Amino acid sequence: MKIAFHGAARTVTGSKHLLSLSNGKKYLLDCGMFQGMGADTDKFNRDWGFDPSTVTALILSHAHIDHSGLIPKLVKDGFQGTIYCTPATRALTQILLLDSAEIQEDDVKFSNKRRSTNSLPILSPLYTIEDAKKCFERFREVEYGNWFTVDENIALQYTDAGHIIGSAAVHLKITENGKTSRLSFSGDVGRYRDIILRSPETFSQADYILLESTYGNSLHEQFTTTPDQLLEWITKACLEKKGKLVMPAFSVGRTQELLFSLNQLELEKRLPPIPYYLDSPLSIEATEVMKNYSRYFNKSIQKILESDSDPFGFKGLRTIKTVEESKSLNYSNDPCVIISASGMADAGRVKHHISNTIENSHNTILFTGYCEPHSLGGRLMAGANEVSIYGVKHEVNATIGAIRSMSAHGDYEDLSQFLACQDPKAVKKLFLVHGEYYVQQAFRQRLLRKGFADIEIPERHYEIGLT
Repeated sequence: MKIAFHGAARTVTGSKHLLSLSNGKKYLLDCGMFQGMGADTDKFNRDWGFDPSTVTALILSHAHIDHSGLIPKLVKDGFQGTIYCTPATRALTQILLLDSAEIQEDDVKFSNKRRSTNSLPILSPLYTIEDAKKCFERFREVEYGNWFTVDENIALQYTDAGHIIGSAAVHLKITENGKTSRLSFSGDVGRYRDIILRSPETFSQADYILLESTYGNSLHEQFTTTPDQLLEWITKACLEKKGKLVMPAFSVGRTQELLFSLNQLELEKRLPPIPYYLDSPLSIEATEVMKNYSRYFNKSIQKILESDSDPFGFKGLRTIKTVEESKSLNYSNDPCVIISASGMADAGRVKHHISNTIENSHNTILFTGYCEPHSLGGRLMAGANEVSIYGVKHEVNATIGAIRSMSAHGDYEDLSQFLACQDPKAVKKLFLVHGEYYVQQAFRQRLLRKGFADIEIPERHYEIGLT
């Protein structure tokens, strides 16, 4: 058998790994969209590196767009197989893909107005809302824990990865020519002290491992709690500077953690009495899905639910659903907090909020998660003095900040703990995926010291035989 790495190879987004057996069957692990890659983003998303019509089945680790976002295009381009995932992943993926399709249609419509006036070729989205709807019938749910027979060659087991609701590490028993091999794909590994979710589960010995490495050279802050950090930023931005605090946040996971932390401040009577806006219909839907799967919450949240039926709601929170309501926020200069998607600020309503606040020195833009270096968020976090948003140049006068303790990705200690259930000598080969190359190089050295002997950092479209 062979495995090829068609995304999240020496970069963080676009997770796609194709397992090919000698009998011609092919199994795709994740089908993610590239995000924040600058001018290369669209080109990468249109170049599969393989023929979708030849893929037997898709095995999905979790719902985030960089792992699921090209599923409608996969089906549109000829895939006819089944898509396996956990129940919560199915629920989240459907709302995320519809939102992704709507954003693409709107962005292309906006771009084509300018392109037509300049006699440029008209663009088309990667997929439409109708394309997204067509892929939903292919989803099949697989619960955590039990081994599930995909076909005579593949058995699948999901274990909780603790990254977002429904996220899973993928474990495969692969039978080929009378021999069975075991391959584990981490998906995205969560943190072992997450404030909402359960810790990642242990898993049985693997022959081959695909391991994410987003924060393979970093340790997250441990000494300041998220509610305390949020209070500090709200105080500076809204009470002292009398400005707006705009927080780009991923709709699934990060937004709920922010709401939970603000709720904690409110319960402790420390939350400043200013308006708080959640301006993302997708985030609102995702929060409701999370509530439906509260059985995946950790024991601490289960205890809180006994006395607080809604740990994501608090006094002063207003949810914004319509475009008109969202636009109206730009006409007010009163201090407030705006939480909006997307987390990298490359799409969605938050991009408009940033364009309307970035030139005012009273305002603050606070990032709460990882941003690709070429994304708008990545450029702002790198200290850009000027950025282009929707073709308009803006001076960066607002304060730019980041809370790094909130990452849903494990740091190198979490990733090492995730691997602690494995005998390094029994692992034939370990592949580092889903990370920047310089980070992966540092993490590789750390893992070599832990006894893993054969560690590769594959490039995009790299294929290798597994014996």
